[in-house]
Amino acid sequence: MARLPFLVRSLLGWYRRNARKLPWRLTTDPYAIWISEVMLQQTQVRTVIPYWNRWMRRFPSIRSLARAKVSEVLRCWAGLGYYTRARNLQSAARLIVSNHVGNFPRNFGDIIALPGVGRYTAGAICSIAFNQPAPVLDGNVTRVLARIFGITTDPKETRTKGRLWDLAQHLVSHAAKYQKPKTRPCADLNQALMELGATVCTPRQPQCPKCPCRRYCRARKEHRVAEIPAKTVRPKSLHRWAAAFAINRDGRFLVRQRSSGEINAYLWEFPNLETNSPVSKVQSVAHRCLGFRPRSIQPFCVVAHTIMRHRIRLEVFTGTTNGPWTGQGRNARWCTLKQLHQLAFPSAHRKILQALEAKAGPQKPPR
Repeated sequence: MARLPFLVRSLLGWYRRNARKLPWRLTTDPYAIWISEVMLQQTQVRTVIPYWNRWMRRFPSIRSLARAKVSEVLRCWAGLGYYTRARNLQSAARLIVSNHVGNFPRNFGDIIALPGVGRYTAGAICSIAFNQPAPVLDGNVTRVLARIFGITTDPKETRTKGRLWDLAQHLVSHAAKYQKPKTRPCADLNQALMELGATVCTPRQPQCPKCPCRRYCRARKEHRVAEIPAKTVRPKSLHRWAAAFAINRDGRFLVRQRSSGEINAYLWEFPNLETNSPVSKVQSVAHRCLGFRPRSIQPFCVVAHTIMRHRIRLEVFTGTTNGPWTGQGRNARWCTLKQLHQLAFPSAHRKILQALEAKAGPQKPPR
């Protein structure tokens, strides 16, 4: 560990010169930083930026998030996926209001106790918002540390992951020794590791000549950068099929809201049904899904999307009806295209709505 001082100084200097100007880096508000860290899970930075900006305008404080309707929260999150994250954010906000008088906790133990917050997120908030020497270990940091220290074992193995956490702790603890007035070395060190992994020490084609740690990197010295970290064998993708129905009744479309406890709970969707293969007997599938047989049914579009390792091909059909049927229980309703825009949809069903709008063309303003 003799090289720790050199590594830390190199990382801090590099970060001050090269850090991207991201909106959540312009604040030390733990709430704003927490929102960014949760959004960045499983999502790229360029996608998160407009969502984060919109979220902070709509819910500028913990209290505003805590008192919001679930439907508002989900609508603001719609398109980011993994909607449990949004529900956990609101649950945590309500817990902060009740247990911490609306003030974001500063203690690691209190932060990690919040719904949806794990060791990485708690460490990121403690270090970035409060400049505490708490380590972080995400995919980018794992790759950087594995290469610098020449760790060849699978980073997902318990022993290897423990070693990586220890290294991350040593680095941020050493950074704390550089504390001076108006400096934030713990925050900068952790963000430097994340930034380096995102922009220089990338999974493929890393830019080693630009790396501030190249002199100390074992993977580079041993010409093993492409081999480290060890590749985890991914399970094979599973292919699934489903059918969805955009049924029009006098300019209104049938949608339903998923119940609590289901995947995508409280989100809205067009009626759909999982099938074992591409749809062949459309009327039969429609009857099973809707409880009635629509008229003029025809193929409309195909939406391909992925959930974890499941690759889903969603075949969408349009049709009409003029019967008195009002929906599938109290969680269903008929809505105009304008009304549908006010609802929170998962991304696959948002694409169906966009396709319907494109087909309808510009709407004439009322006279």
